[in-house]
Amino acid sequence: MAIVSNSFDYFPDAKRLGKKEYSRDVSNGQTGYLPSLEGIVKNADIVSEVDLGVVEIPLKKIIGTYSHLRSLSFARNFMPIIDRDSDFQAKWSNLCNAHLTEGIRDCIKVYEYLNWFYVIEGNKRVSVLKYFKAYSISANVIRLIPKMDENDKNIRIYYEFLKFNKITDIYSIWFTKEGSFDKLLNLLDNYNPNIPDFESKYKHFEIYIYYNFRKIYRENGGSKLPITSADAFIEYAEINGINENIQDNVLETSIKEFIKELEQISKDTSLNVQTSPDDTTNTVVSAITTIIPRKKLNVAFAYSKTIETSGWTYAHELGRNYLEKTMGDALVSTYIENVPENDNAYFYIKKLAEEGNDIIFTTSPVYMKPTLKCALEYPQIKFFNCSEAHQYQHVSNYFGRTYEPRFLTGIIAGALTKTDIIGYAATSPTPEVISSVNAFALGAKIVNPYAKIKVEWTNEWNSRVKFSDAGSKLIKAGTDIICNRTLEVPHPVSTDYGVYSMLCSIDTDKSVPDKYLATPIWQWGIFYEKIIRNILNDTFKTVIDMFSTNTKLINFWWGLAAGVVDIFYSKELVPIETQKLVELMKRMIMNNTYHPFTGPIYDQHGNIRVEADEILSHEQILTMDWFVDSVDTVLPEKENLF
Repeated sequence: MAIVSNSFDYFPDAKRLGKKEYSRDVSNGQTGYLPSLEGIVKNADIVSEVDLGVVEIPLKKIIGTYSHLRSLSFARNFMPIIDRDSDFQAKWSNLCNAHLTEGIRDCIKVYEYLNWFYVIEGNKRVSVLKYFKAYSISANVIRLIPKMDENDKNIRIYYEFLKFNKITDIYSIWFTKEGSFDKLLNLLDNYNPNIPDFESKYKHFEIYIYYNFRKIYRENGGSKLPITSADAFIEYAEINGINENIQDNVLETSIKEFIKELEQISKDTSLNVQTSPDDTTNTVVSAITTIIPRKKLNVAFAYSKTIETSGWTYAHELGRNYLEKTMGDALVSTYIENVPENDNAYFYIKKLAEEGNDIIFTTSPVYMKPTLKCALEYPQIKFFNCSEAHQYQHVSNYFGRTYEPRFLTGIIAGALTKTDIIGYAATSPTPEVISSVNAFALGAKIVNPYAKIKVEWTNEWNSRVKFSDAGSKLIKAGTDIICNRTLEVPHPVSTDYGVYSMLCSIDTDKSVPDKYLATPIWQWGIFYEKIIRNILNDTFKTVIDMFSTNTKLINFWWGLAAGVVDIFYSKELVPIETQKLVELMKRMIMNNTYHPFTGPIYDQHGNIRVEADEILSHEQILTMDWFVDSVDTVLPEKENLF
């Protein structure tokens, strides 16, 4: 906007902007005027007024006036809409002149309510500064604190903001999801920029990190999404961390890719899940829009721990070997071991990307965020993470329908328990784990309506020590059979499938596992072969776009019928009649003539969750957050989860 010497020339333009905004709002059914706080808080229960003193506040957060009468002079963009020449125009224009020559120095006075500001004194100063697109203004702030209302989400979030604001003195950030302010505080605890001691790291973050992110995010289309810039930032920072050393061009490239993730999440909450390999015949064709057909695909695997020390890693290595054996000259595969189970995994995954791999499998749920971070930087590479379904554009997930074999092992446990108290050592209450616990309990209940499932949580996905501790607690609680008991000595099934825990009977006198009865098993090789063959689309000459008309990646969620999960049980220790029932139920599940989650099913509180003869949908299972009535457990605190 050009600056002219006569400051009165600005008022007509400002008035034009105000009239335009006013007309647009009225046509949309709004009043057209600024909101006034006295009307908003008229019926509110204000429990406290706090004088915060003089604070530098963002102009974008000033959205109204205190009194209704003063609000009538401005459109909702704070531009004037006075129709006749008046003292108002002269004062407004004089403020323009002051701003352009020496700057507006006098503080305004405002009320702050729910992290928005309403002007008591200084409306014209705000209007002038908003016209010139200034960023902030000094204000004497009086905070109005409403009474806590657990039924009002905005007030609950505001109380989270109060804690955040007290620590950081930041006003420009607002989230629409509960818990986000605490997430940002946790990230900022580990943010230690190289700044002078007298400078606040929080203000440094706000100016040099958040504002820069917000600018690039909005310039690249983020302003069109139905979320705040802060909502976008916390999603981005949870994956990428807070990094002030990243160059703007690199940050812009990363944000552009990440906006695709946010667009997908904001417009569609459903998950695109392939539950059968046959489903992928026509749709699984690839998000690798730039993969170049070649004689061989380069496929890499990222392992946690080592092949020798981890049954989980060993199982995936068996799958990689199976893949090489069955696919022959179609591909070359490599792997890396001991990838850290934290954010540093990113550097290992990035190394695989830079080595020219076309497809990268990260074989642990804890690698989801590092995998996504890397995928945003290398959109030409196809990334898969071994975890339950997530709604990401750049990373597909693959996992088995573990609730199916868990249901079968539950039948064995229910048939063999003598105390009717069965233990279950679980990792963390994700939907995948919850559905497995519930299916196990329902299997036990089919043969033993008195069986109760007692659950202990490890909060670790692959820790022998934590599983052993959970097992010891379950034994003390009187369980005589435990699911997921860590193997004390290797079992033959370990060599074949990499199993490191099983369904065990317990020697109650010695408090140790007595007999190994059964366990779900993974056939990762079949998984990998099916995924790779789908990518290749049966010929190396036609490696074409996966998901060419689909806006999100496929989550592979296959079960017993696909052969990717199965059950091993002892033919000597499990009674023959129980074996017959297990095999019958297995065939029925594979043939879709029976489903483990067939109603009626009641939850822990006696509420019916699945009506008689109804079956839970895949979406309901993938988002399960409740336990069936025969499960005895207390959920761990969220902050303790891995």
